[in-house]
Amino acid sequence: MNPQGAAIFLINVAFSIYIFIVLTRFVLQLARADFYNPISQFVLRATNPLLAPLRRIIPGWRGLDIASLVLVVILIIAKVLVLSAIHYGSLPAGLGPELLLYTLRELASLILNYVFWMVLIRVILSWIAPDPYNPMVRVIVQITEPIMAPTRRLLPDMGGLDLSPLIVLLGVQLLKILFQLH
Repeated sequence: MNPQGAAIFLINVAFSIYIFIVLTRFVLQLARADFYNPISQFVLRATNPLLAPLRRIIPGWRGLDIASLVLVVILIIAKVLVLSAIHYGSLPAGLGPELLLYTLRELASLILNYVFWMVLIRVILSWIAPDPYNPMVRVIVQITEPIMAPTRRLLPDMGGLDLSPLIVLLGVQLLKILFQLH
């Protein structure tokens, strides 16, 4: 039995899920998605307890929800500190600059992975032609369209074949390679 490994796994999953939800809130606001959608309502209710106090301190800027990005950074740092404390029994000394660099790389990686998976899910959904009024489908389209529309405009007309997801996915992978993100 490995109770320490199980605790690390559960804490890692809990932090990762909540970070994903907070990042979704940032992306929903950035994409100006429909906040009356049931999925958006879930995200709002799940993130409000931690975001409401933070928003009093950190205002938005040019339509960007800076408080949710700050909360993502705080959650990444908390995740690293909690997991390090459990794994090593205490916090390693001299963690400051390395932790900040790790956090910024992790944030960039999270955003790129988020875009990658949302576009990939949208591509898969296009193959099965789901109900366009399904709340999940609508949110995914609203999140991905601001990224795919400019790419679509740059591409020549392919007779009904949309290659913009492929270009976006390749661009995300290229950025991950250029910045050496995992």
